[in-house]
Amino acid sequence: MLFQSKRFSGLLFALFILAIATTWQVAAAQDVAHAVSGIVKSFDKDAKTVVVKTADGTEHTIKYTDKTIVKGAKETGKGAEKGSVDTYLGAKVGGKVTVKYTEKAGEKTAVGIKDASTATAKAVTQ
Repeated sequence: MLFQSKRFSGLLFALFILAIATTWQVAAAQDVAHAVSGIVKSFDKDAKTVVVKTADGTEHTIKYTDKTIVKGAKETGKGAEKGSVDTYLGAKVGGKVTVKYTEKAGEKTAVGIKDASTATAKAVTQ
């Protein structure tokens, strides 16, 4: 009887450790979103990347995908608002945007792109 209770305790302990390890892995796997605001310096349609230059002069190269959400401005036209990221970025080179992105292994991938606010645009151009 004593042998069986030790075996049961050992099994419970192993399951407990497995549950904790799984929880840590799930928590570590969740993507943390970041945001950067600045001027669209350039974009590469073939490589699906955009370079955003911030107010401090830092250039961020960010990949985008077909799943990247675009929120266009009125001046870019209704087609760009509902169109592809390529269409939007083509109209926004030299314009101010905010890019929300995730980062894995040093590679930034855009989740969403939208026009920067007036306050952010003023800060970037100064």
